[in-house]
Amino acid sequence: MKNYIAGQWKESENGKYSGKLEPSTGKLMGQFPSSTINDAAEAIDAADDSFKKWSETTSHDRAIILRKAGEIIESKRKELEDLLVREAGKVRAQAVEETSGVLDQIYYYSGFERKITGDVVEGQKNRQKIFQYKVPYGVVLALTPWNFPAAMVARKLAPALATGNTVVMKPSSDTPFTAEWLVRRFVEAGIPDGVLNLITGKGSEIGDFLVSHRKVSLVTMTGSTETGQRIISKTSANMAKTILELGGKAPFMVWKDANLENAAKALMWGKFWNAGQSCIAAERLYVHRDVREKFMKIFMGMVSKMRVGDPEISQMGPLINSSAVSTMNGFVSKATEQGFSILHGGTTPHLEDRFSEGFFFEPTIIGGATQDSDIFQEEIFGPMLGVMEVQEKDELIHMANDSRFGLASYLFTSDMDFALDAADRIRFGELYINMTGPEASQGYHTGFRMTGQAGEGSNHGIGEYLKLKNIYVDYSGDRITVNGMPGI
Repeated sequence: MKNYIAGQWKESENGKYSGKLEPSTGKLMGQFPSSTINDAAEAIDAADDSFKKWSETTSHDRAIILRKAGEIIESKRKELEDLLVREAGKVRAQAVEETSGVLDQIYYYSGFERKITGDVVEGQKNRQKIFQYKVPYGVVLALTPWNFPAAMVARKLAPALATGNTVVMKPSSDTPFTAEWLVRRFVEAGIPDGVLNLITGKGSEIGDFLVSHRKVSLVTMTGSTETGQRIISKTSANMAKTILELGGKAPFMVWKDANLENAAKALMWGKFWNAGQSCIAAERLYVHRDVREKFMKIFMGMVSKMRVGDPEISQMGPLINSSAVSTMNGFVSKATEQGFSILHGGTTPHLEDRFSEGFFFEPTIIGGATQDSDIFQEEIFGPMLGVMEVQEKDELIHMANDSRFGLASYLFTSDMDFALDAADRIRFGELYINMTGPEASQGYHTGFRMTGQAGEGSNHGIGEYLKLKNIYVDYSGDRITVNGMPGI
């Protein structure tokens, strides 16, 4: 693998590489460049140099390139699916699903080519107008995560490029090869040199330089809240705009009149999709006391049948790396120390030789945890779920909102009056009522509190990549007069 800068595939300045392990086996998958600050500067300069020409390219012509990239990806989608299984540890069905999501994002945003509008506002006097129209920011720095390494690349690249921005992309060091694969498809589609640049390496070595560079006008990042806070502190040096999707701690609420079978199936998806490594994952279960026993019997029956292991034939694959497994073990140890009950799982599974060194963890259900415990307050980002009983509607809403995060939430009830009341009172960017996610391209993916700033998806999301510009025009032909200025 190599960096892609100014239309050239090249090694890092120092010629050094880092290794990437395959999550399912723990074996070395390949190496990627350990980029330096000089590499980062070169990529930013390339994006800046190409901005004028790309921003002046018609939106129609930009859209043609995006659609062409989508067509190439679609023709080679099996390659991307295979890569997601190997590099990210996706189970096959979810790799197929994510690839479809990539195509949906690209085709959706390419459709905005003639839909970005502005306004003409009346001026202060007759025959004066204010023209308000939207222009690209300039150089966009896209920092993409490892949990959905293809979908998140598409969700950042497509709107940024469609609106005339140029891009420097740095993917997570856990999934660099997926990003490279997608960039190659955009190159095949004819993206001009310098418009899209890719560099890899450790965020600890080049991250601060990238986000604080004076030529970077917008930073879009999906990742941890702690990383987002650091980015904000660094972008203040240049006042770059930030689009940040950060942590989540989704409450999954089952009321006493819910369809329990449907709720249990939805929770299986909400908790164990991508091994729980999702910002919208259900991380805390609140179930009404009257149906707790019945619901848990249904749900636990499903959990006990879940197969963990080989991504080709299992329902849940590995975690991304050994550090993630250690984090799960840490949560289990603390829960045990606090006297909570491990209702299921809580350890690594015993798998056949090929997967014995992989980063797997069992689906884990913890009972008896309290609202103030780490299980209910800290983002777990893995296949672990805390369970708590509730009895009153106000109690349920209060506990659901009692989190420093505010991205996704789930409610199962047949009482639509309650559902709509909850929709008003739940302080989360998304509420799924009697259904699962994930978020749609035409939905605006955003959150409250420590979940981040701005959002992605929909016409609102594409608007995040555009800045409103105002042009004041007087076409009256009258002589200019300025009150209070001598001699004028």
